[in-house]
Amino acid sequence: MTRSELPRRALLTAAAAAAVAATAAAGPAAALPRPSAAGRQEPATIDNRFWSTASDWLRGRASGIRVVAGSRPGIRIAAPAGVAEYTDPHTGTTAAWEYATWTSPLHRSKVPATELIASWNARTPAGTWLQIEVEGVYADGARTPWYVLGRWASGDADIRRTSVDDQGDDRTNVWTDTVSVDDAASGTRIVAYRLRLTLYRTPGSGATPVVWRAGAMTSDIPDRFTVPATSPGRARELAVPRYSQNTHIGQYPEYDNGGEAWCSPTSSQMIIEYWGRRPTAEELAWVNPEYDDPQVCHAARFTYDYQYEGCGNWPFNAAYAATYDDLRAVVTRLGSLSDLHRLVSAGIPVITSQSFLAEELTGAGYGTSGHLMTVVGFTEAGDIIANDPASPSNEAVRRVYDRTEWSNIWLRTKRYAADGRVLSGTGGVCYLYFPADASAAQRAALASVGIR
Repeated sequence: MTRSELPRRALLTAAAAAAVAATAAAGPAAALPRPSAAGRQEPATIDNRFWSTASDWLRGRASGIRVVAGSRPGIRIAAPAGVAEYTDPHTGTTAAWEYATWTSPLHRSKVPATELIASWNARTPAGTWLQIEVEGVYADGARTPWYVLGRWASGDADIRRTSVDDQGDDRTNVWTDTVSVDDAASGTRIVAYRLRLTLYRTPGSGATPVVWRAGAMTSDIPDRFTVPATSPGRARELAVPRYSQNTHIGQYPEYDNGGEAWCSPTSSQMIIEYWGRRPTAEELAWVNPEYDDPQVCHAARFTYDYQYEGCGNWPFNAAYAATYDDLRAVVTRLGSLSDLHRLVSAGIPVITSQSFLAEELTGAGYGTSGHLMTVVGFTEAGDIIANDPASPSNEAVRRVYDRTEWSNIWLRTKRYAADGRVLSGTGGVCYLYFPADASAAQRAALASVGIR
């Protein structure tokens, strides 16, 4: 329950398709057609492209960047391309930083898109940070400005982690972490894009950020108030730790005060620990020893977006998870409960975003304008087993939700408020965290939803 009425996120408003302009393509993408109820293939609505291999990095345009090979290929500063000043808007501090840049090849999305959400996996030692930007291409060949999608650091001693407001042109705007077409009904679509990573460090330092994965999900989800649930599959429940956000109410006002504002980092921490990672005792030493589950406080601090003034920035949560050894993380969308079931069946829990009135989800006991929970399994009847952090205690976190109700509140793009107003839904958005040494079955499940 992080985003009150989601005021800074624009979601899809139309289902119209646009013609794809002839733009240069670069590398494979995963845009998966979905079978309809009648068995025919329907147009793909989601496309993922992530750069993560040595050959991926070598295809980009680099200035001052070196590609690091090995089991987790990435990029780092080799020799600075220049020096720039940055004034942190949240501290007022101005400092000079050496920088180097990497720009991806132009990727033509298989889905002419109304939304784009980037995510990245990196680590920034003390004295370093990074910026990620995107430039989109419209169907008529015109280009968006270079939009800043995050100024990010693993820590918070050098800069304040931040999104950037007030970015847009006459067709698109950036809402915290999402590039969104203003009027999807007009037919406007982003048909291609390139990413630019700028790595910064203190002048004269030998330190450098390292980026292992960067990319984006683009989508064009049909306007829909209801989404039928797909047929249930095999039952399975994963042993994911259970943490309540509500046991932290009033803690750390500087990181949005715990409680309902911490659904995203609480969910992230559950899955990080499911994969066997967690902060060290030294890393947790700053937390008040009277607080239970200090690792949840830690996750809140290191996902906090100082511009958004909350912990619900989707890519910042994924980036936090990927700071743990050999964990990978992306923000994407899934198209159905079948996709979700395929991942859970392979042993991959999924963090999902949804909004609903209290009467729309039996047993929840609350309504929300934006909330993250962790799907950990399915019952024999096909109902959803969720670790829902909006619970009064850790013991109460495990919930079972009706599959039809839950599918609808997660996958729809439109919903009605209690007063009849039409509001947005998040259309299947989720976070996927998985280890570098994922099993063959897990890799296959991820590939089936476009993540490689």
